[in-house]
Amino acid sequence: MELNLEQIQRVETITKEEFLRKYVASQKPVIIEHLIEGWPAYDKWNLCYINKLAGDKTVPLYDDRRFSSSRKFNEAHTSMRMSEYINLLNNKPTNYRIFLYNLLKEVPELQADFSYPDVGLKFMKRFPFLFFGGIGAKVYMHYDIDLANILHFHFQGEKQCILFPPSETKYLYKVPHTLISHEEIDYTNPDFEKWPALKKAKGYIANLKHGETLYMPEGYWHQMTYLTPGFSMSIRSVARKRSNFTEATYNVFIMRYLDNLMRKVGGQKWMEYRNAKAISRTNKINGFT
Repeated sequence: MELNLEQIQRVETITKEEFLRKYVASQKPVIIEHLIEGWPAYDKWNLCYINKLAGDKTVPLYDDRRFSSSRKFNEAHTSMRMSEYINLLNNKPTNYRIFLYNLLKEVPELQADFSYPDVGLKFMKRFPFLFFGGIGAKVYMHYDIDLANILHFHFQGEKQCILFPPSETKYLYKVPHTLISHEEIDYTNPDFEKWPALKKAKGYIANLKHGETLYMPEGYWHQMTYLTPGFSMSIRSVARKRSNFTEATYNVFIMRYLDNLMRKVGGQKWMEYRNAKAISRTNKINGFT
């Protein structure tokens, strides 16, 4: 048995009016295949180019180790020079990833390579984040802290994207006081005996290739697996739905600090408690007690 996933709809191009009406208003994901072909980045951005401009920068790295009370919310696991990291990506599989890194702030030259698409969304121009990964690297299933509308542009290679709308949260073993699904779940090969509620979840899947743009609506869960070494850039627009904006405000100004406090005070017992709660609560809600 596999997850109940349908292919994300694809379009070659789209008008602003069509994008707002068909996808933003209905909060459905879409892949736009040719949105950024006019950007210099479409032809220039690859690992070699990034290495040339940013090889001397020290970058934060994350891997797939389990979350620990010894680390704060979104705290990096290690760091290395960008040139070392790109060399690692090019030479062997690695689970090290760059996550939520504002490389464009560190290397302003990159800002001349792209522009903000006119699709009817007002983007937060201070936060164009880059994400890098090597073959086989995975990102835990999660949703973003600000519940933003996101355009996610992929460069070099290919990665698999699994999405779930917020309506499916009750099936995803959400860990309390976090933005993540239970970290032991492998969404590329789920164990339905251990995680039975996943059988009820309905989501989306697609492989994203160089130059393609994925629209992820507000609060969508997403899990990424790099099929080849590559990187992506996300730009974001504030949540338009009032309840999502309220939740985003709570997440940014209260939730993450509360979780850091509980990690410090409760230690590993707190981490174990919240993971156990994710299982018991989800199974109870869905009749699997």
